[in-house]
Amino acid sequence: MSDRPAPKWLPSPNFGPRRGDLQPDLIVIHFTAMASAEAALERLCDAEAEVSAHYLIGGNGTLWQLVEEEMRAWHAGAGSWQGRDDINSRSIGIELDNTGAHPFAEPQMSALEALLREVMARWSIPATGVIGHSDMAPARKYDPGARFDWARLAGQGLAVWPETPSQPGDFARDAAQFGYPEAEEAEILAAFRARFRPGADGPIDDVDRSVMADLARRFGVDRRQHNA
Repeated sequence: MSDRPAPKWLPSPNFGPRRGDLQPDLIVIHFTAMASAEAALERLCDAEAEVSAHYLIGGNGTLWQLVEEEMRAWHAGAGSWQGRDDINSRSIGIELDNTGAHPFAEPQMSALEALLREVMARWSIPATGVIGHSDMAPARKYDPGARFDWARLAGQGLAVWPETPSQPGDFARDAAQFGYPEAEEAEILAAFRARFRPGADGPIDDVDRSVMADLARRFGVDRRQHNA
């Protein structure tokens, strides 16, 4: 049982039932790209905006819950991961108060880690199921961006991280096996580098190919078995 305070309940009208009897097997992490947590809350609870998330975490670690986990929040939009679409029906959405231009604050990261442990345990979601918005929609989204510390989460079993790879592979093939949807190679490369090689620049190289090959080898799936 967690010793952290319960989330502040601020109900959003923007939700519905999960479709097709689906339950969460993914957690999607976002940044708000707004001026403040209060501005984000106003938008996420605005019926005309037609967007929401299950949770929002402020920079100081304050946690708000906007939608019950059993319900389908409207946070992911079009995209897919490991061949699975309708991500909203398959996921829990967590928004972080951050513009993407600065590091994520320590209280915020600590609150996120505590929440991830609870949600992952509650829904039996593995570390492979914790992804960024840019992972499932690389053609149109960048969050949580290169400032987000994925390695920190992975060190606690809350996400995945590559090991030291050996042999470069086919980047596009391995990206598809790891889980990325169809998109331009440059778009997938940008999303991949933001998560696994922050600061890397220039044309695709053998380090990119090696890291992606390792991710595909250890965490990739047969999409034919994963699109149920």
